[in-house]
Amino acid sequence: MAALRSTSRLVASSKPLFRPAVFARTYATVDPVAQVSTPANAANTKVIPESKTSNVQEPKPSENPKFKTFQIYRWNPDKPEEKPKMQSYQLDLNKTGPMVLDALIRIKNELDPTLTFRRSCREGICGSCAMNIDGVNTLACLCRISTEHAKELRIYPLPHTYVVKDLVPDLTHFYKQYKSIKPYLQRDTKSADGLENRQSPEDRQKLDGLYECILCACCSTSCPSYWWNSEEYLGPAILLQSYRWLIDSRDERTAERKQALDNSMSVYRCHTILNCSRTCPKGLNPGRAIAEIKKMLASH
Repeated sequence: MAALRSTSRLVASSKPLFRPAVFARTYATVDPVAQVSTPANAANTKVIPESKTSNVQEPKPSENPKFKTFQIYRWNPDKPEEKPKMQSYQLDLNKTGPMVLDALIRIKNELDPTLTFRRSCREGICGSCAMNIDGVNTLACLCRISTEHAKELRIYPLPHTYVVKDLVPDLTHFYKQYKSIKPYLQRDTKSADGLENRQSPEDRQKLDGLYECILCACCSTSCPSYWWNSEEYLGPAILLQSYRWLIDSRDERTAERKQALDNSMSVYRCHTILNCSRTCPKGLNPGRAIAEIKKMLASH
């Protein structure tokens, strides 16, 4: 874990360890009235102006259409001279599935093929379609479209991430942090019969609420402490995974794992704001896992 910390605690490193390779990317921001809002004094943030382009409308609405306006964050790295903007699209809800991902797929397939976003399973399992929808970090495939016609639905990439294009965030740094905790079973002792490493039902039950994490990054990108200290603070998602391995009865590197976390930055930048637990699309509780890690570090 020392590799994740700057060489001096008094002087901030001039070359962040996990700086993305492309510096021209924009920083994702959240609507100023969003539930998980960006602080006004946070670095590299700004309010994105509304698009001046006309609305893109449904080509063939139904007989009794229910139009809904979708405001979507757009930025193209191939046109760096153009500022990020919000593009409006109008869809007939009678012809659109119930989830936000259904609307995005219709927009891309029928209205604007240049719109870029990630998606895969459509079942809330892969975490690919994580984005900020009406101020809340969630999965587009699990977020229902509000049927209020007059209310626009606003969609941004995950906040405080470098943007690859449109709704696609750069999660390189996030996954490097995940790799740093060695998220796999570490043991030297082989089982007596040479088969799998067994554990009791009671020990297995301790992993419930932890192993279900899909690494969508919704919780970490909703955390103000992670916005400000992401170079060294591991963030809720990675700490939830750390706790999952710390309490696994089959793992034999508990002492080393705790030692790697026992510093002023990796865990203790958490200020129990609990945005992470409120926004998790899987209903997990990273805040509780972080509290348990603090207890483990204080007792050893």
